[in-house]
Amino acid sequence: MAGLLHLTGWIMTSPEPPAVARRRVRLALRAAREARGFTQQHVADELDWSLSKVNRIEKGDVTVSKTDLLALLELFGVDDDGLIDELVRASRSSRQRGWWDEPRYREHLTAPMLQLLQFETEATAIRIFQPTLVHGPFQTRAYASAVLDFWAPELAPLIREARLETRLRRGEQLLNRADPPEIYFIFDESLLHRPVGGVEVMAEQLRQLLAIMSRPDVRVRVVPFAKGALVAMLGPFLICDFGDEENAVLYRETLLLDEVVHAGEALMRHRGYFEHLWQESLSESESASLIAARAEQMLGERYSGG
Repeated sequence: MAGLLHLTGWIMTSPEPPAVARRRVRLALRAAREARGFTQQHVADELDWSLSKVNRIEKGDVTVSKTDLLALLELFGVDDDGLIDELVRASRSSRQRGWWDEPRYREHLTAPMLQLLQFETEATAIRIFQPTLVHGPFQTRAYASAVLDFWAPELAPLIREARLETRLRRGEQLLNRADPPEIYFIFDESLLHRPVGGVEVMAEQLRQLLAIMSRPDVRVRVVPFAKGALVAMLGPFLICDFGDEENAVLYRETLLLDEVVHAGEALMRHRGYFEHLWQESLSESESASLIAARAEQMLGERYSGG
C-alpha cells in the first residue's frame, strides 16, 4: 500500500472547515481505492451500495458516516491506526459548522459560495481573475453596496444585506489569517474607468486596493487595453491551491450560475488562462502606479465638480 503513505500529509488536525475536511476525506478514499485498482462499481458491489453513493462520497457531495468510512478503509486494506484515526477526525470535522452556517448567511448564499468560503480558510495560494470589478473581499462597503444594488430588482433587501456582510467578513477572513495565502489578482484596465457608485466611492475603493497591494502576500496586476482580447472572452474565476497545483479547486461564475470544480481539464485550462494573463499584464509596480494615477484623477474630478 505504498500509494497511501502520502495520505497522512493531506489530513490536518481537527477542527477544520467542513468543505475542506470533506475534500481531504474524499481525496484519501479515492487514492486508497485507486491504489487497490478497484473501480467505483467494484466498491459498490462489495459493500452492497449503489454506484451513485460511492460517486457522491468521492465527489464530496455528501459527508461520509464513521460506519461507512471504516467499511471503505477495511475494503481498501488500510490498517494504519494513525491514518484511520485522522480520517475519522476529518470526517467528523466535515459535519461541523462555521460562521457561514448561521442562517442569516447560509440561507442567502449559493452552495458553491458556501464551499468557497471554507476553502479560502485553508488555501495556501489563491489566483483571482475578475475582469470588470474589484474582487469581492477587497471591496469597500460603499463599493460592494453599489455592486449589489444592481440586483435590487431580483434580490430582496435582506438577501443583499446578507451578501454584503458576507463579502466584508470574507475579506477579513482572507487578510487577517494567521497564515495568509499568497494572493494573485488580475483585472482589466477597463475596471479603472468604471466609477461604480460614483467617483468618490471609486476613488476610495482604489485607495483601499492600493493599501491591500502593499501587503507582501498580495500581488495585483492590470491587463492593459492593448492586451485585452482574452479578457473579453473569459468570465470571473478563482483557483485555490492547497500546497501544490494538483491539490486545488476552481470556482467560476457567470451571470446566473456559480460552481466549484475539484479537478480535471477545466481546472488546468483555467490555470493556463491565468498564467497567460499574468504574463500579458503590467508588472505590480506599473499596475500600482496606474491605479494610483486613476484614483488621483477621480479625486480631482470630485473636487472640480467634473
